[in-house]
Amino acid sequence: MESTIIQNNIQIIKKDIKNITLKVKPTCEVILTAPLLTTDEHIEYILKKREDWISKKIAFYKANYKLQIKEFVSGENFKYLGKNYRLKVIQSGEECVKLQRGYIQIFIKNKNNLEKKKRLLNDWYLLKAQKYFKKIIAKYSSIVNVDIQNIRIRQMKTRWGSCNSAKSYINLNTELIKKSTYCVEYVIFHELAHLVHPNHSREFYNYLSTYMPDWKKRKVLLESKS
Repeated sequence: MESTIIQNNIQIIKKDIKNITLKVKPTCEVILTAPLLTTDEHIEYILKKREDWISKKIAFYKANYKLQIKEFVSGENFKYLGKNYRLKVIQSGEECVKLQRGYIQIFIKNKNNLEKKKRLLNDWYLLKAQKYFKKIIAKYSSIVNVDIQNIRIRQMKTRWGSCNSAKSYINLNTELIKKSTYCVEYVIFHELAHLVHPNHSREFYNYLSTYMPDWKKRKVLLESKS
């Protein structure tokens, strides 16, 4: 069973994995993921050992990244499939979101209703993700040749995707729809490949390299600011 605690502004997640991973996000969030049986003492040791690295990462992100708080007003930029689109908020009796004339357009009764604008746009992203991800899955599922029981598309805080090989389903982060096709294909094939090779073993990466030789470039782009 997965467990999560917050300690000294560091998110510590214990779950059914083999190795410890440590990440610092552009938001300066520090996330350590460890196997279920990892002791608190060992986690403290890892954090102490990587203390300088964590500090440098946080300093870099503070210097180079500006966390933008969206106001959902006309003129703001929003990403879709790796491209920036200007937002246009239009007062209308019919409430919906459309991508047209080079704009993401929100049609809404009350242009000042921030929560409704957020909900409309998030629902639009989800709908686009459901359609587009299934298209990419169809492209790569013939390679893995494993029956996929379920595809879950939802908001995920720390991962672009995950896979349950035992139950043959994959999870995909809705936010992935904002990334380029190049990145979307990498994440989806990465998770589908886990249906064949459940762990991050040498066999898994050999498999990935065989069918997607440029996966490392895709991964770098995925994790970049753009």
